[in-house]
Amino acid sequence: MIALVVDDSLALRHIHRKALEQASWEVRTAGNGQEALEQLEGMTACDLVLTDWHMPVMDGIELVRRIRKHARYGGVPVLMITSEATIDAIDVAMSAGANDVLMKPYSPEALAERVDEVANE
Repeated sequence: MIALVVDDSLALRHIHRKALEQASWEVRTAGNGQEALEQLEGMTACDLVLTDWHMPVMDGIELVRRIRKHARYGGVPVLMITSEATIDAIDVAMSAGANDVLMKPYSPEALAERVDEVANE
């Protein structure tokens, strides 16, 4: 299984990479939505996108919208990670096409559980 982790924080990309690798995922990373789209174009397969909401260049909401319009990756499960802890924010993420939303802060166990749920929908 191959995951693409998208976050402008190098530290969070590292944390997410390690958590996913411990669960036997192969992981690619990107620092913003534009880099993520470029990564997807070069990938032969992608089974999950884990993305932050707030990033420079292209945020996670726009990334999700573009993924959903993508010919090859429109059906890839997307888990949005955000500090936006309101019902309206969740609605925005889900309306954009995210499969689920994980609120910061979260435990490694919560991340692993949510990844399993989203990847196996």
